[in-house]
Amino acid sequence: MKNKEIFFFIAKSLTILSVEKNRLEIEAILSNDNVDWEKFVKISTSHLVLPAIYINFKISEYLKYLPNDLVQYMKNITEINRERNKLIIDQAKEINKLLLMHNIKPIFLKGMAALIEGIYNDIGERMISDIDLIVSEKNFLRAVKILKDHNYKIEKNQVIHHYDFRHYSRLIKNNKIAAVEVHKDLTIENYRHEFNYEKQSFDAMEINNFLLLNYNNQLFHSIISEYINDYGYELKRFSLRNAYDVFLLSKKVNFADYISRFDKLRIPFNCFIAKCNLFFGDIESLKYENSEKVEKYIKSFKPSNFQKKFKIQTFLKLALINFKRKSILLYRSLIYNRRWLVMRIKSKFF
Repeated sequence: MKNKEIFFFIAKSLTILSVEKNRLEIEAILSNDNVDWEKFVKISTSHLVLPAIYINFKISEYLKYLPNDLVQYMKNITEINRERNKLIIDQAKEINKLLLMHNIKPIFLKGMAALIEGIYNDIGERMISDIDLIVSEKNFLRAVKILKDHNYKIEKNQVIHHYDFRHYSRLIKNNKIAAVEVHKDLTIENYRHEFNYEKQSFDAMEINNFLLLNYNNQLFHSIISEYINDYGYELKRFSLRNAYDVFLLSKKVNFADYISRFDKLRIPFNCFIAKCNLFFGDIESLKYENSEKVEKYIKSFKPSNFQKKFKIQTFLKLALINFKRKSILLYRSLIYNRRWLVMRIKSKFF
């Protein structure tokens, strides 16, 4: 199997518990023993979805088709991730309680929110690196100070972000498993007028004493996190971990109704959903607004995207993006101190 075929196989494997046609297709491929398992592990691991596939295969009783050593490997990874996530949830509870004691109401984001609300069949499915949360702008520095007063500190070699950045530098604490990112903005500057704390927090929902964005806003923030903040849209890069979150959330919302609220974000949102629909196999909950721009974008995603040539093109585009962003530092250096400027220029990314 080629990389592209493996990619589609992995993507559809994430949907087999709720999409019958994909379940039948994946079972047929597995029963014919037509999978390059080495490529499967490499790609699913790089996209951080190996535990999710294990859980989907286990519930569907498809593990019998896999090599025994691979099943054991996937099982071990999932068990480790499950125990890690339990510790991360406990850590999030401590942080939530601490900030609430100081009359700050954090809204938990991304994978952390998904774990709290239980959209997965098993908490071992989602691989998480950070605890992401957002507070109001007026409470931003207060929240950071409270965490620092309780022995959280900036991770070694982390850049100290200036106030204009969307989140503070990653904070870590001895004997705690996850880093914490305190946000005051949900997206990069160009889109903050459309998707921001003030607009997206007014109808936040409460689950188990945690505040979370509603399901619509969670879905769109998951797209923003990968496609906007990490420049996936410009680089034509696609994360199956984010796409899996969007797929699960799409079953709880009406994407078509909600998308009309956006202007600049409308095309990127539709392009991401269109890609999800392409890789997951034309799923009803992932219907999107088609347009000439969306069609052109999807057509630009060719088999070569999985090859070395595309990786080189992506590297060059990323270098150009970073050059443009760091050029802005020359202007900002007139406003912010020299020490901050030097640290930012040395950093790989903003």
